[in-house]
Amino acid sequence: MENLKYQMFIQWSDEDNCFLVALPDFPGQYWRTHEDSYEEAVVKGKEVLESLIISYLSDGELLPEPKTIKAA
Repeated sequence: MENLKYQMFIQWSDEDNCFLVALPDFPGQYWRTHEDSYEEAVVKGKEVLESLIISYLSDGELLPEPKTIKAA
């Protein structure tokens, strides 16, 4: 799963006092997890992404196409 090209957004939330992690290529809930440090948010975001992929595949669902940007 190292070559996956899915987006992961990490944003600080003053209201929640933590970093929120979003995986916008996957429909449904926008914010998927949260952590106290940016580094922990990256690790947890990767774990959530892997879990989503395993869930999709075990349910026989097609994975969403990752949104990519083409450099000029």
